[in-house]
Amino acid sequence: MIRALKRARQTVYNVLNWLKEGHSIQEYYRRYKANKRRCGAKKVQLSPQEIAYVQKKVSQGWTPDVIIGRKERPLPLSMRTFYRRFQDSPDLEVTTLPMKGKRKPNGYQEKRGKQQFKRTLKEREACYPTYNKEFGHLEGNTIIGKDHQSAVITLVERLSKVMITLKPTGRTAQAVEERLHAWLSD
Repeated sequence: MIRALKRARQTVYNVLNWLKEGHSIQEYYRRYKANKRRCGAKKVQLSPQEIAYVQKKVSQGWTPDVIIGRKERPLPLSMRTFYRRFQDSPDLEVTTLPMKGKRKPNGYQEKRGKQQFKRTLKEREACYPTYNKEFGHLEGNTIIGKDHQSAVITLVERLSKVMITLKPTGRTAQAVEERLHAWLSD
């Protein structure tokens, strides 16, 4: 019977004893709901001074995790609860946060800018054992400009540490590739 109900043996025993004492199943359910309401953490209310402090820091560009992490003023909640408070509190607006509440979900991994042809340092050393002692090996990077409108390509020669900067026509992969090809062909 217990397996068919998919309940613990103790739960079935408690209900049967309750019914044997002359109570009804509705009374058991009401008592169960009242007990369940008392379970869990109580909702933390921030004082007006704490809300004013948080609003001031958010207006300065601080995020909730920075406000909690700096510990200038101890707040009685965790960072996750603090972010949720911005969702459900009339005093704290999620639109006032720097990211406007658009946080990445847990486990999110950035997929942009990942290379498909990764090679570890050990693999590079196996292919080119003298790359640190031989002139001509370049290490490249791209720097994206203000408001993501432009880009600069930086190339560093490994032996002499000479830095070469190139300006592509845009910030697309094709524009970067064309600029590198033009410079290397010169």
